[in-house]
Amino acid sequence: MDTIFFDTLPAIIVASNKTIIENYDALGMHLCTVVGPEMARLGCECPEPGYCFTVETAKEYKAENFEIEYCEKVLRMGQDSDLIKFKQLPEVKEAICMKVYGPYSKLRESYIELFAEIAKRGYEIADAPRACYVDGIWNQEDPEKWLTIIQVPVKKI
Repeated sequence: MDTIFFDTLPAIIVASNKTIIENYDALGMHLCTVVGPEMARLGCECPEPGYCFTVETAKEYKAENFEIEYCEKVLRMGQDSDLIKFKQLPEVKEAICMKVYGPYSKLRESYIELFAEIAKRGYEIADAPRACYVDGIWNQEDPEKWLTIIQVPVKKI
């Protein structure tokens, strides 16, 4: 059910939080107990439909205790805090994307598959890949119904 397609990622303003998490299963709790309340305290307004993603900041894969940056689209720049930083992200003219249905444990293998496809099609990675969360524990009880879209900025070789 994985689908690969090309897309443009628009320029956006995000509220971001960098942290070290034990594993992807711990991400939801961090967002609900730390990031969400801080964004609410800062008065962040998120447009519909929502758009949020993570970027792993390490240059190599780690299964546990890795740094991650969570970004969520907001309507305007706000006042930075110790937990949340605001920034503008430029447009990504070309990204190769993959829909991944199921639990986050499927993401590593999906990244490997997508990176192979990027090389096969004659592209190279131009910027940090994003894992965009469309459906997850917040709106789907069944992990098999979760949808994550991997978005990788690319350029033709």
